[in-house]
Amino acid sequence: MKGYIGLDIGGTKILGALFDKNGKVIKRKKKKTKANEGIDKVKEQIFKVVGSLIDDDIEILGIGAGSPGIIKDEAIITFSPNIPFRDFNLKKIMEEKYNTKFVLGNDVNIGTYGEWKESGKKDSQNAIGIFVGTGVGGAIIIDRKLYTGKGGAGEIGHMVVNPEGAFCGCHGKGCLEAYSSKTGIQKEIIEQIKKGRKTALKEYLEEDGDIIKSSSLEKAYEDKDELCVEVIDRACYYLGIATGSLINILNPDLIIFGGGIMESMGKELLPLIEKEARRHTMPGLLDSVDFELSHLSDDAGIIGAYHLIKDALDED
Repeated sequence: MKGYIGLDIGGTKILGALFDKNGKVIKRKKKKTKANEGIDKVKEQIFKVVGSLIDDDIEILGIGAGSPGIIKDEAIITFSPNIPFRDFNLKKIMEEKYNTKFVLGNDVNIGTYGEWKESGKKDSQNAIGIFVGTGVGGAIIIDRKLYTGKGGAGEIGHMVVNPEGAFCGCHGKGCLEAYSSKTGIQKEIIEQIKKGRKTALKEYLEEDGDIIKSSSLEKAYEDKDELCVEVIDRACYYLGIATGSLINILNPDLIIFGGGIMESMGKELLPLIEKEARRHTMPGLLDSVDFELSHLSDDAGIIGAYHLIKDALDED
């Protein structure tokens, strides 16, 4: 029997799965990343996950992986915000240790690739992923292949949607992420509470330890909490502007929305985003675009990694 291993290397956990040739999960393993203990510990944790997935009865044809950060040549993690990777050649290490082909990509790119591969749009040629969670991540698929530029393409969260606007964690100003990520949403809510605005979200902040969960935002939005509705609608407004601009530039046939916020509230938010996108899209372009919510949840990364390595081997 032959199979593939898919890895999703995150800042807090490493999720891995062994797939058969048809993409069925044979077994899976999850371990803490332990990034605060240094790069050697992270490597050790990756090896533990892979080691637990290797089966003497299954020939491993290749390993695919996604990691946060800027990826060069499907091999080197140039920089990662939450893991101590700096110009780190993970491909060389993995191929030397396991004697099999290894392919690496950015985690949001890989997650989007998995969502696209498993979507109902089998005829889709060009797609965009917009993932709204703690930050705003993105990915671009052109002619059925991930477009990564020199390694860092797809940073949709750092599109400038308001040049005189809020400061972003990237040290820029007016980025989409500053308005539409959970971080940006929470920051605005806290600022408004300090100004005396009344909101049920104040209680959620106190209960959740100064962090608003996506489920708490969903509850307040459903209850038509005035501040929550105002801030969420603002997030959708800027997501719509960014989406319209992306459609004008890339003319995709599919846009996939994912991330914690969209998984919790996507059915309510998607019509608002589409309405605003229409206002910023050239006439006729939006009519040929399908909007779709992600459906693989936490498995998007490992499934995307499986497709990445399988497609890479099929091209060889």
